[in-house]
Amino acid sequence: MTRVKTFITLTLLGGLAVVLPIAIFILLFQWLFGQISELVAPATQWMETHTTIKDTLAQLAVIGLILGGCFLIGLVVKTGVGRWMHNQVDRWLSRLAPGYSTIKDLVLQFIGGGGEGVLSGPVARVRIHGADNPLSVTAIVTSRHANGDYTVYVPTAPVPTSGFVFHVPADCVEILPNVTVEAAMKSIVACGSGSGSLLASTAPEA
Repeated sequence: MTRVKTFITLTLLGGLAVVLPIAIFILLFQWLFGQISELVAPATQWMETHTTIKDTLAQLAVIGLILGGCFLIGLVVKTGVGRWMHNQVDRWLSRLAPGYSTIKDLVLQFIGGGGEGVLSGPVARVRIHGADNPLSVTAIVTSRHANGDYTVYVPTAPVPTSGFVFHVPADCVEILPNVTVEAAMKSIVACGSGSGSLLASTAPEA
């Protein structure tokens, strides 16, 4: 009887291990699609009113038009006039909304666009509770001080657009030259998944 119970339990757990990740992924996709649908709702309603396209197809059509618009904007900013206009808009938004520059840098790093903003690196492993404390966090160095201290930004997971700023002495900061900001951000968005291989690449050879 015990063997049968163990077999049923292990089999059920094995099935849940396969089904639950798929179900959670589907739920997340539905949530994301719902959020996007709310954002494009005004455009969707206009399309349903003025065309024969209805419901989900209208939402997909609006999303397709937005992606097409992004593609066209990408073509425009490749031109000299487009770059100038983009720089002007960037400066205006940076003055109007201080958090805009940080969000832009995070997006560029996450999609692999590089960038020369405040979050352009380097990536560091920082002991925020002192050099003798083993606790460490993944951070991005945002400033170096004349006395050797550092200011670092520690993004929160899984949404790196918010985080904490720490001012720490140099002996609490270990620069990770082999880790890109893009790789660090992807690990943070994944709640630390992949940190083992990420940090292993910085370990000194025996």
